[in-house]
Amino acid sequence: MLSIKNKTAFITGASSGIGKACAEQFAAAGAKVILTARRIDKIEQLATDIKQKYGVDALALQLDIQRKDQVAALIEGLPQNWQQIDILVNNAGLALSSDKIQAGDPSNWDTVINTNLNGLLYVTHAILPQMLERNSGHIVNIGSIAGHDYYPGGNIYCATKHAVKAISKCLRLDLAGTAIRVSEIDPGAVETEFSEVRWQDKNRAKEFYADFIPLVADDIADAAIYCATRPLHVDVAEMIIFPTAQASANHLSRNEGGAKGMFD
Repeated sequence: MLSIKNKTAFITGASSGIGKACAEQFAAAGAKVILTARRIDKIEQLATDIKQKYGVDALALQLDIQRKDQVAALIEGLPQNWQQIDILVNNAGLALSSDKIQAGDPSNWDTVINTNLNGLLYVTHAILPQMLERNSGHIVNIGSIAGHDYYPGGNIYCATKHAVKAISKCLRLDLAGTAIRVSEIDPGAVETEFSEVRWQDKNRAKEFYADFIPLVADDIADAAIYCATRPLHVDVAEMIIFPTAQASANHLSRNEGGAKGMFD
């Protein structure tokens, strides 16, 4: 098991859900954490809590990963003692609606593509040069089972998560011969704010998770810690994580019986 004590982890989308859980678990393992998100109040409070609970340094920085210039400026302007990033967790991502393409809103498509795909590329591109210079580092991309499968209304979200899978694999090829590791973690149904954001309806999100036991954010953070703490000769390339009640992106065994579609 590789120690990550005193290493620096840069986490996108750290204000809630999987990103927040990753921040807490990396801090618990002794890592310094850079918390980024659009909601600065959330990550400032998280940084305070982490410092008090785990006794490690935490830096909260407001960042919209959709904005290429903002990403580059933030990375270039990091304080001196935060400039060496050892672990990048590309977690920020979202879905907006579950409309079929013919009923979809192209402005929603732009937001999903710019966040899930372009944002991941911008952050990775900005951080990777320093990893290459040191010939060390680990990139952990949070993908989705939507990158391996399909479901009605998944269209643009599935497309972006298939792209994350392709980027992760191509990164591993581009970095062949270096000591930089690339891991992709692809969760199934995880109960976070994700569905609330997708549908803009808390009741609908709550009902979606009501009749089976979903994954929780800590399950995925635990997987990220596992990847980051393997010996340096081990690169966990890909992990697909389902709740026991789920068999595919489109099949959930709900308590009333039977495997049903994601949105039945």
